[in-house]
Amino acid sequence: MKQNNINEKEFSAIILAAGKSERMGFPKLSLKYNEEHNFIEHIVSEYLSLGCKEIKIVVNEIGFDYLNKNEIWFPEKVKFVINKHPEWHRFYSLKIGARSLSKVHSVFIHNVDNPFVNHEVLKNLLIHRDNADYVSPEFEGKGGHPFLISEKVIKEITCTEEDQKHLKEFLNQFPKMKVPVGDEKILVNINTLEEYEQYFKI
Repeated sequence: MKQNNINEKEFSAIILAAGKSERMGFPKLSLKYNEEHNFIEHIVSEYLSLGCKEIKIVVNEIGFDYLNKNEIWFPEKVKFVINKHPEWHRFYSLKIGARSLSKVHSVFIHNVDNPFVNHEVLKNLLIHRDNADYVSPEFEGKGGHPFLISEKVIKEITCTEEDQKHLKEFLNQFPKMKVPVGDEKILVNINTLEEYEQYFKI
């Protein structure tokens, strides 16, 4: 099975943070990860330190207003994409994020409701990027996030006319590889304050 060094090719990331957060009642990106950073600041910091070429954060208007009002800024290679139709769900967010990329290559897709970023998991996915168009981590047989998609998938997404598609069904039409990892947190989705309190004591 072909493998490569993670530094041989460039890669980027799209962070999906445009959900309406109805069960939470406020943008999940604003949740505290630690005393210094909220979810979105922590996620972005980890992807930057991994070596991402660029990072696109797809947010709704409420999330974007929060970031502006709280004067939360990021480096030049991090850009926001505003989703004016968060009710159209993840495929549309991914589509507008993909269309905003300045260069098409391998891209990590990360949901803001999982703030945990494990560099070893990400490196494992990058090692296998030439083996499949859709590379995802799994823990004890259960698939998780983030996942890595190829240049081919990005191009297909940007060319798709429909705005509302089932994301997982769309991705499953491409060659997929599941990469076993030892981090149970790839399975986490934080949708309520009760779920947040299971992992954070802030």
